[in-house]
Amino acid sequence: MDKLDIEIIKLLQEDGRMTISQLSQALSLSRPSVTERLHRLCDHGVIEGFSARISLPAIGRNILVMIQISQIRTGPDEFETMVAGHPDILECHRVTGSVSYFLKAAVSNMSRLTKLVDHLVPYGTINTSVVLCSPVSYRPVVPEKAE
Repeated sequence: MDKLDIEIIKLLQEDGRMTISQLSQALSLSRPSVTERLHRLCDHGVIEGFSARISLPAIGRNILVMIQISQIRTGPDEFETMVAGHPDILECHRVTGSVSYFLKAAVSNMSRLTKLVDHLVPYGTINTSVVLCSPVSYRPVVPEKAE
């Protein structure tokens, strides 16, 4: 990846709806060059897809929660299948250390949070943290500079 590829991924992370023409203007490149670079980034798996970032409060999910699960009482496959099918769980990360998984969930109210916790209790020891604010909720990512 060169500087232009890095600029493309940066621009698209800031505004995924940028058109080829807008990218072409921003980069001072021809549209065919931008298109070729974009296809190459997709083919190489650098760009995995395009999606919209949604405001959780705007869709009624006002409570964001981080959940730690330790002392798992089931196999990873069973647990991960259950988590993947639960609509309130946004992210699941299997980690090293004393905690087995970190989950990120969004719910509409405390009753819904209680139901989620009750659903998770049979799988292990649960520790929940309600997010008060997110000073950095999203950041575009580019490759690290080689040292």
